[in-house]
Amino acid sequence: MSKVYVFTAFGGPETQRLIDRPVPEPGPGELAVQVRAAGVNPVDWKIRSGRYGKQTPLPAPMGQEVAGVVTVVGDGVDGFAVGEPILGPVVPGYGAFAEDTLVRAAEAMAKPAEISFTDAATIPVAAATAYDGTHQIELEPGQRLLILGAGGGVGLMAAQIGKVHQLTAIGVASPAKREVVESTGATFVPSGDGVSDRVRQVAPGGVDLILDLVGGDALREVAGLVDDPTRIISAADPGTATELGGTALHRTAEAMEKITAVIEYHLVDPHVSAVYSLQDAGEAIGAVENGHATGKIVIEVPGA
Repeated sequence: MSKVYVFTAFGGPETQRLIDRPVPEPGPGELAVQVRAAGVNPVDWKIRSGRYGKQTPLPAPMGQEVAGVVTVVGDGVDGFAVGEPILGPVVPGYGAFAEDTLVRAAEAMAKPAEISFTDAATIPVAAATAYDGTHQIELEPGQRLLILGAGGGVGLMAAQIGKVHQLTAIGVASPAKREVVESTGATFVPSGDGVSDRVRQVAPGGVDLILDLVGGDALREVAGLVDDPTRIISAADPGTATELGGTALHRTAEAMEKITAVIEYHLVDPHVSAVYSLQDAGEAIGAVENGHATGKIVIEVPGA
């Protein structure tokens, strides 16, 4: 048997628990993976809350992105071997907050030796999202990138990518996250009422791209800062972005490999700010859900 962290009903964190299940066996094209680390993302609690519908079979394993070691290679898989460290998004329904899980070989990649399992676990979802969000619309050096929700794992990565591309990054986040946002080279602007005016103070001509990681009224308030509304991209609230004339963030197949290379060469840092054990996965999810987490939260699986 193998442990996995699940939610047993749609709702709040009280529905979450650690349970035993048979060790997952890979189907054709899949890899069985012994988990070493898993990244925690807002989508984890949003799925549990029922925000994306309630069709998921229960109990539902939690977690989307993982780094670990291959234990079994499924039929038809070439290019991976037992014992090889890899990273990737998990097969839907199996969860990353687990001792063992499954990853589709077509979506996996070898983990570079220069990147720790902890950092690698932030790449398949969070870092790849930041990469896509900063490349969906190409900006020229010196143009202004506004990141709404800059203090989390995706936002900090996006700000660093902006620096690599010599963009002028402006990061909106809560006052407690000022120091970490500024550490990326971005200009910090505190969130809350009047944020649009505060951004105007540092960017009188407005901005060239808004990367939204918050959504809702926070996005509506800053939308007027960009002349062309098609330059609003949202990873958090595609509905509001579309309503404003923008678009959802589009995920690409190459993003994970591209951002892994950037991390490998130390051009950007995943900013892992806290690490939890699998037994404490509920606390890790809570840190992301309450919005107080700065940087990226990772769950490590001890003894794996």
